[in-house]
Amino acid sequence: MNGTATQEWTVVVNDEEQYSLWASDRDVPAGWRTAGVSGTREECLSHIDQVWTDMRPLSLRRAMDSGR
Repeated sequence: MNGTATQEWTVVVNDEEQYSLWASDRDVPAGWRTAGVSGTREECLSHIDQVWTDMRPLSLRRAMDSGR
């Protein structure tokens, strides 16, 4: 059996509000923090689909909003 079938994942987010998956048994990389959601790959991807509705980095959204 493949070890990824039972792998637990954590949703991580960076300062630009970009989301990713990270293996729960590994240290979160520099520049990223946990988003408070862990589970199967599918559960984590479902959460990301729900919360990451604007793919633009935060700095771009702010720059575009300031020009209005």
